[in-house]
Amino acid sequence: MFKVTKEFAYLALTFLTLVAGYAYLRYAYKVTDSTPFTQEIVLIILGTIATVFITALLLNKQSSVEIEKEQSIKFLDLKAQTYEKLLDLMEDMVSQNSISELDITKLQFITHRLAIFASPDVLNEYTGFLDFIKTVSKDGNLSKDADVISQALGKLTIQIRFDLLGENKEQKVYSIEQVKKMIRKNSDNSLHLNIEHR
Repeated sequence: MFKVTKEFAYLALTFLTLVAGYAYLRYAYKVTDSTPFTQEIVLIILGTIATVFITALLLNKQSSVEIEKEQSIKFLDLKAQTYEKLLDLMEDMVSQNSISELDITKLQFITHRLAIFASPDVLNEYTGFLDFIKTVSKDGNLSKDADVISQALGKLTIQIRFDLLGENKEQKVYSIEQVKKMIRKNSDNSLHLNIEHR
């Protein structure tokens, strides 16, 4: 709101300067018909003031665009770190051929991080992934399920790639309620996974 007010103020000042300059110029032409040098000075001053205001407006707009760009880069970096932690955790679990209580706790915390950063498509795929992990980890041993886990993780990884690179052309549109349900389901799944593992 403040940004719009500031831009409007710059435009209003520019407009007032041009109107006042035009009125003064008309007056200066009539008064100084015999001295064209004075008319040129008035034009130079008017042009300089208008240029200063327009430049200030453009610099202000450029600064706000740069701030938005910097914020989106930081957000993308946090998102990538969250996805990387999830993939590292899954790599550790599969390489150890077991799932420990610590792994389940880490999955719970990643669930909450994904609720903040992930796109709805990633949340939806992660829901299916948690359901799958809950099914295969009942005995605590993942050695016989490594290939199937890898396939499920591959589907999740594709959605992560689409989210990070913005490549998904067939992206579904989710309502806020649908996203909330996915987040609740992911949280419940990771909680049930922890209870069942104990």
